Amino acid sequence: MTILTYPFKNLPTASKWALRFSIRPLSCSSQLRAAPGTVISVQTKTKKTLAKPNIRNVVVVDGVRTPFLLSGTSYKDLMPHDLARAALTGLLHRTSVPKEVVDYIIFGTVIQEVKTSNVAREAALGAGFSDKTPAHTVTMACISANQAMTTGVGLIASGQCDVIVAGGVELMSDVPIRHSRKMRKLMLDLNKAKSMGQRLSLISKFRFNFLAPELPAVSEFSTSETMGHSADRLAAAFAVSRLEQDEYALRSHSLAKKAQDEGLLSDVVPFKVPGKDTVTKDNGIRPSSLEQMAKLKPAFIKPYGTVTAANSSFLTDGASAMLIMAEEKALAMGYKPKAYLRDFMYVSQDPKDQLLLGPTYATPKVLEKAGLTMNDIDAFEFHEAFSGQILANFKAMDSDWFAENYMGRKTKVGLPPLEKFNNWGGSLSLGHPFGATGCRLVMAAANRLRKEGGQYGLVAACAAGGQGHAMIVEAYPK
Repeated sequence: MTILTYPFKNLPTASKWALRFSIRPLSCSSQLRAAPGTVISVQTKTKKTLAKPNIRNVVVVDGVRTPFLLSGTSYKDLMPHDLARAALTGLLHRTSVPKEVVDYIIFGTVIQEVKTSNVAREAALGAGFSDKTPAHTVTMACISANQAMTTGVGLIASGQCDVIVAGGVELMSDVPIRHSRKMRKLMLDLNKAKSMGQRLSLISKFRFNFLAPELPAVSEFSTSETMGHSADRLAAAFAVSRLEQDEYALRSHSLAKKAQDEGLLSDVVPFKVPGKDTVTKDNGIRPSSLEQMAKLKPAFIKPYGTVTAANSSFLTDGASAMLIMAEEKALAMGYKPKAYLRDFMYVSQDPKDQLLLGPTYATPKVLEKAGLTMNDIDAFEFHEAFSGQILANFKAMDSDWFAENYMGRKTKVGLPPLEKFNNWGGSLSLGHPFGATGCRLVMAAANRLRKEGGQYGLVAACAAGGQGHAMIVEAYPK
């Protein structure tokens, strides 16, 4: 196994990690090579339930998503609310839930379309929900849908609602591009001018550089660093080699292709794109070879970086939606839920050097809150922003030194077993519509538990701003 040789003198705050991890190649690399095509069945176990006294059980009845597509493809002429509406319509068709039963609708999104800033409301109206059904939109970077779900859990657990639809949407094919701030100010002032003299005076201040457009930010506001740069530095700090990253990405695509071919991605619902054909499956799943992947140049830090287009998640269009209910309400309506939504935890760290380590920090906290250990988890579903991000989290979770020096813990979190980890692919291969991924993760965990006979799933994700989320999903008894 090759060890990454990176000029650490350019990484001022990574040196502590580099010294610790540079001589420790990822121990699971051989498993990565063997993983494609391998499915390990989890034997049904009898474990305690995580039900809590005097707190309502919250269940997932079902969840769906539109096919996740590479931006600039079949969805490119749509608006975000079109995709969100399609997810809602698909959920209604899948569950046959009466629209009037839904108490509240919550959607997550990141890059907001200015015409539909509350995309949850516009999508709900478009899908035929009553104008008496409240809806709101949340944003929390890549864990926006997670926030939508847990907000719904809170509303149900507290007795405020019985039936919630939670989801998320992102349309990266079309993002708002603004005039420069100087141009915006000039235009606003012109609109307020009351005389021709005032208008002419303002126009005289115009300069051609005012016309330079202002693109949506792709970097952290607090650090001015893109997530790709952070991923490259994190991989270097934890001595994750280019080969290891490519191997992991190949695993993700291979497992996603296998799951797609075997019909395991049952949350995907067809979507008839207006004026185009019906889209039936994700189009970013593209197993390649290590030889082909090795030919790609670094995408962010050149020429020494290890993060490439092949081992990063791609810009994606898509939407997801889930029907969440109080257990007693679901049973009274004749539903057989798929899973319970149990304990969850949000964390946040330094956005400069720990931007993508949310899963490492959130996982032990949610396990301790639920009274579980890593060995109790039958299905892991982690968001894959970059191969380097996943593998750096693995190394951090498997390090007593990191736990003691950065997490205030006496012992390490523990390494998720690869045979239980993202068995049906992940964001690297299935795609990552920022606002929608959280629901995909939860439905993947719920569906895997049913298919594989496990009881507990653990969902985790990192997000911009150095934030993270983890949640325990418990299979509903058959």
